[in-house]
Amino acid sequence: MNIAVLTTGDELVNGEMSDTNTARIAQLLGAWGYAVRESRAVGDDEAEIEAALHDMTARREVIIGTGGLGPTDDDLTARVAARTFGRRLVLNEEALAQIRRFFEQKNREMHPRNEKQALLPQKSVILPNRLGTAPGFYLRHGNCDLFFLPGVPREMIAMLEEQVLPRLQERSGGSTPLQERILKVFGLSEPKIEELFVQAPLAQGVQLAYGVDFPFVHVKLRASGSEAGEQLDRAELHARKLLEPFVFAVGKETLAANVARMLTDANLTLALAESCTGGLVSQMLTDIPGASRFLERGAVTYSNSAKRDWLQVPDEILRQDGAVSRACARAMARGIRHSAGTDLGLAVTGIAGPDGGTPEKPVGTVFLALSAADQERVQGYRFSGDREQIRRISACMALEWLRRYLAGES
Repeated sequence: MNIAVLTTGDELVNGEMSDTNTARIAQLLGAWGYAVRESRAVGDDEAEIEAALHDMTARREVIIGTGGLGPTDDDLTARVAARTFGRRLVLNEEALAQIRRFFEQKNREMHPRNEKQALLPQKSVILPNRLGTAPGFYLRHGNCDLFFLPGVPREMIAMLEEQVLPRLQERSGGSTPLQERILKVFGLSEPKIEELFVQAPLAQGVQLAYGVDFPFVHVKLRASGSEAGEQLDRAELHARKLLEPFVFAVGKETLAANVARMLTDANLTLALAESCTGGLVSQMLTDIPGASRFLERGAVTYSNSAKRDWLQVPDEILRQDGAVSRACARAMARGIRHSAGTDLGLAVTGIAGPDGGTPEKPVGTVFLALSAADQERVQGYRFSGDREQIRRISACMALEWLRRYLAGES
């Protein structure tokens, strides 16, 4: 299917904001076997938007547009689409009812300007937006299907999945060209993973691709046809045997969400003591709804005094071994577990850079410790990358420690 993406907004073409929507659309469609052949960004200019629509509809079968559906004067998409395709701009009662219902559900007063969002090209099909005020709309011109979605990424993605993909499947005969299964791997590099599959290839009919979402590698298994589901089941089993125990999630699952589920299922409580990660582990876990069931507290003990006062790390350890050491990490994990009275205590301490490293402890030196009633684990690492990458991989490694512990793995 010949698909194009059109994003609108001055902020996208003048550098104020990055166009993340096109990438998300391409990724989401690609997982179902649909390829984006063209993408274009134009500013808030009626002539530019109209010219883009004329050109793209002449050459493409599907256009997915984002942006310009808001209530302000610079939101031009509906008006330009109506003029481009020779339709009147009319007040769509279904769209207006959706907008009013959204404000009622949020217990907010609707501003009169929001009625503008219900002015749509005549004979448009409404694409409901359950997350925002702007209804999307669909229309057909010649052989081209046009879907217009809000520019807000969260709203756009939900509507793409719920409204656009089913219609693309209908256009392509009721089935998707491709099925995909993604195994998320932590602890093996992309070249190492590829080497493993070279030594033990997948069965014929299953395609293999890779993606990187630092510090993770995504192993993508793809198959098409009536037996695609069964082929992917067998391929996933084969891949898991090759990659154990480094597979931490499948599909839309995340490392943090799986750790949260495992802690909840095990009815275990956790307390965190973070230094170089600055609360990043806590943030990842509290992004998961229901984290209060297992996370009792998280302490950012950045200074030596905080480690001493809050975690009872002995002065002797701080003087002799230093804040970035096995001994300090162990004492931090013990201290947070005892003070919180939790089943588990997890600690991270290290040097994220760009300064602070020494020949003995260079930037990227990180120690993790896990304290439980039945055991304690401490390990040192030498991570590479910039400050953000070191902090992120340290936080992810801390979560991976929890996952391995809860799964009974070393």
